[in-house]
Amino acid sequence: MKNFIFISPNFPENYWHFCRHLRDNGFNVLGIGDCEYFNLLPELKASLTEYYKVSDLSNYDEVFRAVAFFSFRYGKIDWLESNNEYWLERDAHLRTEFNIATGFKDGDMKKVKLKSQMKPFYAEAGIKAARYCLADSPRACKKFIDEVGYPVIVKPDNGVGANDTHRLCSDDDLIQFFATKLPVRYIMEEYIDATVNSYDAIVNSKGEPIFETGNVTLGSLMDVVNTGDSSMFYIVDQPFEDVREAGRRTLRAFGVRSRFVHFEFFRLNRDQHIGKKGEIVALEVNMRPSGGISPEMMNYANSTDVYKIWADMVAFDCSSKGTGERFYCAFVGRRDGKPYVHSDDEIYSRYAGSIKIARRVAKALSGAMGDRMFVVNVKTKEEVDEFYRFTTECRQ
Repeated sequence: MKNFIFISPNFPENYWHFCRHLRDNGFNVLGIGDCEYFNLLPELKASLTEYYKVSDLSNYDEVFRAVAFFSFRYGKIDWLESNNEYWLERDAHLRTEFNIATGFKDGDMKKVKLKSQMKPFYAEAGIKAARYCLADSPRACKKFIDEVGYPVIVKPDNGVGANDTHRLCSDDDLIQFFATKLPVRYIMEEYIDATVNSYDAIVNSKGEPIFETGNVTLGSLMDVVNTGDSSMFYIVDQPFEDVREAGRRTLRAFGVRSRFVHFEFFRLNRDQHIGKKGEIVALEVNMRPSGGISPEMMNYANSTDVYKIWADMVAFDCSSKGTGERFYCAFVGRRDGKPYVHSDDEIYSRYAGSIKIARRVAKALSGAMGDRMFVVNVKTKEEVDEFYRFTTECRQ
């Protein structure tokens, strides 16, 4: 029997589905987390062969000892994974230390975590990417800005989501940024007026996608995080062909194997220095599933089970689980205290037959996803647009 160590199987909460399907495929599923065992979901408890509780997942020594314990107790560890951006480097280091052959190791991390190091691989894939400089000094940044003009975007070179991302529109903004920035390396990029389109795929050991979908994010995630806008994105009923092609080229350039990935691209809203309106441009790679409840939404949009497809990839390098009827699956995250025209009760009433999920968002995810979520399945793009109009319109 093969052994799979799942790091933090309890967060996000829906990740117990990955564990259940691994168990059903014959794995010993060995969980390591900082949640007390009695607080785990019953479904997760039933999916785990054993659970090792650490006081803090950020304490590498504790997690190392947990992996060593499982290795001693169960023998060779075949897989180790969290499917979580936050632990991606930790996962790679543990695989390196314990010689776990499946998955990224330390030497792979720069190209998949540092935004500046992704650029050459996009060039190899033949996909344009924003001009950039490393924001090491005001002088270097000013020289770059003289070339590309304001506004510019600055964000941690090694960052998660839109956290600590800033739009600078003037020299005063630049001075303020350097006066208040955190002690980490930042990348500065030219501003691109675009809509984010994603390529989401489960990839086998040959680098071939066995499942593909995508989503569209409305508005700016940076503004959602920084100014408390409503959060809106939807899973498309069919992947856009140009995004699919860009995603597959990116898979090859980065040498992706045996992973669930979420690649983000820009679709240009107008003609710009980088390309023509509608063109696809690189944003960043994420070597893990799209966050939060996105896997659930992929299931709703494709009438399938991506948790099973992923677990089948791990166990068999393929999956017999196909897709069924296709939908648009739309998410809106509403903010507490925002003066919306329509109440939550009115949303329940209007979309009673379409709602798939309606609940509060976990505090750890609310910055990017809002405080209260509604997820609906609809058949047309026009219905998506109407859903967003109804749920986000505010009183003046």
